[in-house]
Amino acid sequence: MSDERRIDLVLEGGGVKGIGLVGALAVLEERGFVPQNIAGTSAGAIAAVLTAAGYTPTELRSILRSLDFGKFKDKAWEDMIPLIGAPLSLFKDRGVYEGEFFLGWIGELLAAKDVFTYADLVHPEFSSEPRFRYRGQVIASDLTDRRLLVLPQDSIRFGVEPDQLNVAEAVRMSMSIPAFFEPWSWKSETDGRTHTIVDGGMLSNFPVWLYDDGDDPSWPTFGLMLVEPEPSRDLGHRLPPDGESGSLPEFAKSIVHTMLEAHDRMYLESASFVRTISVKTLGVRTTEFDLSRERADALYESGRSGAESFLAGWDFEAYKAGFRRSEAPSRRASMKAAD
Repeated sequence: MSDERRIDLVLEGGGVKGIGLVGALAVLEERGFVPQNIAGTSAGAIAAVLTAAGYTPTELRSILRSLDFGKFKDKAWEDMIPLIGAPLSLFKDRGVYEGEFFLGWIGELLAAKDVFTYADLVHPEFSSEPRFRYRGQVIASDLTDRRLLVLPQDSIRFGVEPDQLNVAEAVRMSMSIPAFFEPWSWKSETDGRTHTIVDGGMLSNFPVWLYDDGDDPSWPTFGLMLVEPEPSRDLGHRLPPDGESGSLPEFAKSIVHTMLEAHDRMYLESASFVRTISVKTLGVRTTEFDLSRERADALYESGRSGAESFLAGWDFEAYKAGFRRSEAPSRRASMKAAD
């Protein structure tokens, strides 16, 4: 394949706002761009692995349009106790919802494409290069060791060979929004401890640097970032309205939402910004699982609009001239040298 239409992609997390990512992916496909490696956090991880597994943007949109997001709010027995159920679940399980429905849902979608472990997502052209070996990667946060995890590569820290890591479980780790979903508990075979794994956005919601392998890339990495309609507005003003965050679980979730929105926007440098497709989120909240069909469609169209605006001004050669210098070998150059 010609390098001219190849791209790598990094998708930001954002719960149900991730519908906008699918709109942007649709435009990229229509313009002839072909993702080589794609990584994501939380909702971005869902889109990343499903795209890597072979789902088209059209298929992804159909899946999301028919999905009842409310089913993600699966509860355990203690959640059914009036008044104290949610606080009890938060203290007992460190999350209000179980996440079991999500795990089954993503697992079924992957199985339909014969994807079970990361061995099924090995990129044949880059199988000998650890950073690019897997078509789809996900970002998670290890709270126990306060470490960013890039999966499947970092599964080796837990005594699991990357090829053997279950893809659905890796995505479940990445979308474990603290206080909302129960965290993933991962017993390490290397240190014997049980690690608490949560949403990758706690440490980096937008690792657009992930596929940078040299100063003269053969093809670009595009970042897809979910942006608020008023990005300059104080984050505190975007918490749920008075009366919606009075309970302990809602208050905890509000704090987490604020942290997830604040992270990478604080230090997005110019070199990253110029290769970032901005998708306006239209005021949709991360866990707005009662999202109407009309609002979901508007998010999708917002993603399309963001990608079209970006591509209208994108110039790869100008990007390299302005922000990269030809000093380190690119991925393509490294491959040719090894031949």
